[in-house]
Amino acid sequence: MTDLKLIALDTEDLEVVSAHAQDAIIRVADMGYARRDRRFALLMNRFDWESDKPRAKGLRKRAALHFSGVSHAAFAGFDPTAPEGVLNLLSISFLPGDAPAGIVELRFAGGGTVRLTVDFLEARLADMGAAWAASAKPSHTLD
Repeated sequence: MTDLKLIALDTEDLEVVSAHAQDAIIRVADMGYARRDRRFALLMNRFDWESDKPRAKGLRKRAALHFSGVSHAAFAGFDPTAPEGVLNLLSISFLPGDAPAGIVELRFAGGGTVRLTVDFLEARLADMGAAWAASAKPSHTLD
């Protein structure tokens, strides 16, 4: 098993990061905005979609994701102060503004979102080594 390390500097890169982070489980307590450092970071248990050793239910891996150049973070659809809250990440997207600035949006199942106002797009996703058998393989109905 190889640990994943990705950087996104444009929307195409971010689509790749989003695909690898899709269906990640995130505790609300494991995400935060460091205003002074202009960074938003989170820890996740991501589903290992790219595993070269498929198992019936797959694997989950502990991973970290952070965004640089963040000037503002807004939360909607969930309580960001609920430490035991758990979110399921659906997608990450970038809405361009005055180049290179824009909005990074993290969308969660159930309608929750995190919107990050960024001066530029820079995201880094890295596995942290731990991996374990998933309790279920995520599946979605296509409407």
